[in-house]
Amino acid sequence: MASAAAKAGAGGWDNSRSAAGPYNPWLIVAMISLPTFMEVLDTSIANVSLDHIAGGLSISTDQATWVLTSYLVANAVVIPISGWLSDAIGRKRYFLISIALFTLSSLACGLAPNIGTLILARVLQGVGGGGLAPVEQAMLVDTFPPEKRGMAIAAFAIVVVVGPVLGPTLGGYITEVASWHWVFLINVPFGIVAFFLADIFVDEPEQVKKDRAKMLEGGLRIDVVGVILVVLGLGFLELTLDRGEREDWFASGMIVTTAAISAISLVSLGFWEWRQKNPVVDVKLLRNRNFSATLIIMAVTGLILYGTTQLIPQMLQQVLGYSSFDSGLALTFGGIATVIMVPFAGAMAGKVDVRILLGVALLIQAGALWHMTHMSADITFFDAAFARTLQAVGLPFLFVPINAAAYNGLPRESTAQASSMLNVARNVGGSIGISMSQSWLVGSMQTRQSQLVENLNPLNPNYTDWMARAKNVFAGTADPNAIPTGVLYQQVMRQAAMMGFLDVFRALMILVLVLTPTVLLLRGGRNTSGGMGH
Repeated sequence: MASAAAKAGAGGWDNSRSAAGPYNPWLIVAMISLPTFMEVLDTSIANVSLDHIAGGLSISTDQATWVLTSYLVANAVVIPISGWLSDAIGRKRYFLISIALFTLSSLACGLAPNIGTLILARVLQGVGGGGLAPVEQAMLVDTFPPEKRGMAIAAFAIVVVVGPVLGPTLGGYITEVASWHWVFLINVPFGIVAFFLADIFVDEPEQVKKDRAKMLEGGLRIDVVGVILVVLGLGFLELTLDRGEREDWFASGMIVTTAAISAISLVSLGFWEWRQKNPVVDVKLLRNRNFSATLIIMAVTGLILYGTTQLIPQMLQQVLGYSSFDSGLALTFGGIATVIMVPFAGAMAGKVDVRILLGVALLIQAGALWHMTHMSADITFFDAAFARTLQAVGLPFLFVPINAAAYNGLPRESTAQASSMLNVARNVGGSIGISMSQSWLVGSMQTRQSQLVENLNPLNPNYTDWMARAKNVFAGTADPNAIPTGVLYQQVMRQAAMMGFLDVFRALMILVLVLTPTVLLLRGGRNTSGGMGH
């Protein structure tokens, strides 16, 4: 009776699926967050080391980019099926296998003698890392009651939001003081520690074991077609997004092929999984309007986070000439702001209507992007850091409420599947954000350059006046006409680049404003995490 009363008072929650066992739940948060932080960090830590990897392995920089692509593709394929894998293998066992594979493949990456070995090791690293974030998220939701879940998700937010931000800075520092090998080798000691801590402290509760036994009654039924469609759909989608700009998008036969395979496979996946009794991806969860809306908002959050994380350092390097390390530092201030604000977001997640929190957070993102559109090529380091900080303040109020609200009304045995789909939304949104931003940037820079060059003609008095004064300055040189023209061209390219970045920030702002009304599809109420039943 007491248990039933406690369960009713917790919005249908009880501790039968808790991963804490006899230990304090907050201790478990620390144990399972370490490997997830390593994995999220690795989505971006190698970005700034590509030139060093190319030089060390005697390959081109374009070949070295496959070090990034291979990891992202493997990650994208594993994340959606990680919920099914954890249910089939056992949640704790799958978590430990993922840590071990990620750690061993990190060692292989650091010791790789050639690009082929490195790419293979990165694929295995992506496979191992793909299951970490979804399983951790599922554990947190099962371990904490609704009224405390916001703070638990806040801890998860620190890992997932700050990891990609610190990656380029940490990667740049490690590469400068050591070598590119240590970008991967640094994972090994942390991975070993994480494995043993998880093995000792994380519990596999009886209810999870019973659910697994029920799933395996009559033998393990593997949805082979579903797995193949996931691999083809998300694998080729990630390949399309990651290689599209380099291959000139649909002017490339390869991109046309990968996009077509992805589209056909994803549509087929939806139809196929809808009719399966034991689907590898439970698409029927999309019938829950609240869950579907959180997936959309999570994708937008990933788009904003990853898109701007790529754009801001790129702008500082191309326009202001910053080093990769210094440009990464500008993002670090934003990471600090996120860490500071995360506890507030966690505390408010269970007390304020989720629609209000998310609506305000999206408007903060739009405001921050609007602020970025007013930057110039003469901004200081403080200006760039402040712009990122302004944006970072609002990110926890997006990420925490989304994850807290997503499970509202879903059956508890679907926690792992829901967590996988949420992480897919974040990663796919991030990949789209990076790809779309880079495509917009290239097109806008070309347009802006053409507009600026149109004004550089003798009919423009400003142009003729500048050239006359410049010739006087370079009068003693070998060719007083060529040097001013070259200097002017460099300035045109610099200003066109800056204007291109501002155009992309403006486009992202408009996109956020257009998608903000999506929050109205969510269920209202302050206790956004409740309502989960068996």
